Amino acid sequence: MESLVSTEWLAQELGASDLAILDATLLLPGDPRNPRAEHAAEHIPGAVFLDLEEVSDTANPIPHMLPSEAKLASRMQALGVRDGQRVVLYDNSPLHSAARAWWMLRLFGVRQVAILDGGLQKWKAEGRPLEGGAPSRRHGHFTPRFRGGRVADKRLLLSLIGTGSHEIVDARGAGRFSGAEPEPRPGMASGHIPGSRNLPQGNLFNPDQSWKRGTALRAAFDAAGVDLSKPMVTTCGSGVTAAVLLFGAHLLGKEDVLLYDGSWSEWGADPETPKETG
Repeated sequence: MESLVSTEWLAQELGASDLAILDATLLLPGDPRNPRAEHAAEHIPGAVFLDLEEVSDTANPIPHMLPSEAKLASRMQALGVRDGQRVVLYDNSPLHSAARAWWMLRLFGVRQVAILDGGLQKWKAEGRPLEGGAPSRRHGHFTPRFRGGRVADKRLLLSLIGTGSHEIVDARGAGRFSGAEPEPRPGMASGHIPGSRNLPQGNLFNPDQSWKRGTALRAAFDAAGVDLSKPMVTTCGSGVTAAVLLFGAHLLGKEDVLLYDGSWSEWGADPETPKETG
């Protein structure tokens, strides 16, 4: 299975016993929408709701930090996801949050996992089937195996500043990156990690929310001044849209990319970390 699948492909695969479909919609703090309620009202047939807010280290004050193997196993089993299944992720979010779920599941050893190109928006625009309620499911046997070395932390980012060895690429909007707009979380400084580049994650998508590919996708990185020949660290507000940039790089065949899980929620809350504005 490719890492990006089309709506046509998924429509043909609906109902396959080895297919798990997960709605990974996540929104910014303060957004009045309720992703779980929206999922209950309408979703792709057979899909279950993956709550990225809850499937995280909720004991950590930094939002959306990676869960333990035990917690991920428990939550995925409750959703009926089994070892060896093909997993397709989608969202209905301006954050394109399915990319965070894709990165997380790959990090924990899930080999066959893909994002639905265009998400629920494209699926609905094409008039494809929807259902409501909660599909029946039985607990599966799910065995995560965490693969270390693919996550960046604050210590690493501090060591990279000023070296020029890596591209640090921030997925937030230009206003938040520059400090002109406040952060959505209280008590957070404004600005960005010194030396980082700004590539708003929405720039990687076409108007129908399908992913840009090939030359158009590469052009988005080029326009942000990103040197794709260098190793990369992606960052954002809380580690969600950073995964969008990581997935975009993956579509270009670039795999030497780490994600800073704490992102600005950790960096911006620490008075000791260096920050730039403008």
